[in-house]
Amino acid sequence: MQQHDDQDEGAGGAHGRIPWYTPHSLTAEQRAVYDEIASGPRAAGPFGLTDPEGRLEGPFNAMLIAPGVGGPLQRLGAAIRYATDLPGRWREIAILEVALARRSDFEWYAHERVGRSAGLTGEELSALRSGADAVTFDEAERTVRAASRALVLHRGLDDDLYARAEAALGTARLYELVVLVGYYDTLALSLATFRTPLPPGEPPVFD
Repeated sequence: MQQHDDQDEGAGGAHGRIPWYTPHSLTAEQRAVYDEIASGPRAAGPFGLTDPEGRLEGPFNAMLIAPGVGGPLQRLGAAIRYATDLPGRWREIAILEVALARRSDFEWYAHERVGRSAGLTGEELSALRSGADAVTFDEAERTVRAASRALVLHRGLDDDLYARAEAALGTARLYELVVLVGYYDTLALSLATFRTPLPPGEPPVFD
């Protein structure tokens, strides 16, 4: 299988440390992953998935490097976003906790916008970003926030937080939350490793 590398003239310049692939430069395997991402439900979201040349923004461009892994990874992400029983507010609280813990500019940039569309208010987003209490969160939302933070920073839940999360969320949704946190932590690692930039004109979120 042909693979593009940093010297590939078909790629549309650099995107951080890796090529920024234009649609016409892709192999058949890469194009299949590209089409799944660009034509899927993410494309209707509140942030731009591609630039004017059709190049994928954020973590999605990196998924084209190795489509045999990038394809299953993006499908996992689509399942987490669209096929779980997690309410939208819970999901976005968890993702923003990952972004904050990993100081991931792109994750925060994207999911602050998704969070607003899921019903998070400006005051709630400010509280999440600063680490302050969000007084409008209910018990389940506070538990999602605490569990997500513990999963990222401590790689698990102690017995008390596990019991609290199981009671508030149920075992199935707790499992979905664990997978969600792991997936977005993986994206944060990819974004940091490949130094994926924000879209032009977007200021850094974290100093």
